[in-house]
Amino acid sequence: MSGPLHSMHIIGSWQFGGAERFFLRLVEALHQSGDRVTAVYRGKSRVRQALAGQIERIELPMFNNIWDFYSPLKIRALVKQRRPDIVQTYMGRASHMTRIGRGWKSLHVARLGGFYKVRGYYEHADAWVANSRELYEYLAAQGLPRERLYRIGNFVAIEPPTAAADLAALRRRSGIPAEALIIFSLGRLIEIKGFADLLDAFSRLPRTIGGRPLWLMLAGAGPLGKSLRRRAAQLSITDRVCWPGWQDQPGPLFDLADLFVCPSIRETLGNVILEAWAHRLPVVATATSGARELIRDGVNGLLCPRRDPEALAERCSLLLREGAATRENLAAAGMTSLISAHSQPAVVAAYRDMYWELIRKYR
Repeated sequence: MSGPLHSMHIIGSWQFGGAERFFLRLVEALHQSGDRVTAVYRGKSRVRQALAGQIERIELPMFNNIWDFYSPLKIRALVKQRRPDIVQTYMGRASHMTRIGRGWKSLHVARLGGFYKVRGYYEHADAWVANSRELYEYLAAQGLPRERLYRIGNFVAIEPPTAAADLAALRRRSGIPAEALIIFSLGRLIEIKGFADLLDAFSRLPRTIGGRPLWLMLAGAGPLGKSLRRRAAQLSITDRVCWPGWQDQPGPLFDLADLFVCPSIRETLGNVILEAWAHRLPVVATATSGARELIRDGVNGLLCPRRDPEALAERCSLLLREGAATRENLAAAGMTSLISAHSQPAVVAAYRDMYWELIRKYR
């Protein structure tokens, strides 16, 4: 059995991070494959603006408090009325609010991208998806049955490079010299992303490498934004750090850079590593569980210890001093890894195979 399916995808967050980006990618990819897809999301969330226009969409409040009785009842009514084959939820709020009646034909799949509390949020689902090997083992250790537990990674789209004229204009707007080497990183400005360590590492690097000025471009938004800027000032690197803010479409920033750095303290998988590979960038990453799953050190990227700015600076310096050819070879190996294990066709096929397996077994 491999015909069209109807899946309903529910996400309850208002921010626009890795989970939301993957929600959009998977929903749109399933739609492109010929499936019927319904997207349910929190009203006024940024998912609303980013979702492709032809996909059926439903907005719900999904407030983050115990008094939102309306949203769980509405989700239940939507499932009963539309009778999708699969109801897939993302993160705790949507998973907790989704309760499918006994005897209904719909099956509830909870997709997790982090080491979240299981009890009270996820255990009532019919099946669970972990996006990394370590997360899979964590969920099994929490008591979820392995026969209904799946491991499916993430994917990112491979897009055409940004036009040279557009990159030159972006460089001018950002105040970055035309000849500068650029280290790029992005994400929510929160502690676990390790951006304070990245600033410390950057301060240890020389102002120029091979006669070219060295710049850091750090895109994102979050509660640590002001403190990170203060830290940059304390390190006397403000004149060489660019802060583009949050980027819904960060592709041109990837294309502008020479090196991508993922300095996280904790990362379940690391969508940003996949995005860097998709934009043909070499990657230096801290050895989180997610980065270790993706990167073979010295083959398709470089790894260094977490919370170690000196080691991070050494790895970045090594790659920048090696020259463009070395960086291009590392980036090419990353692209090969992306295509082989984290391409859109491979991941979409894995999800659809899982859906059909669950339907055969449990409906």
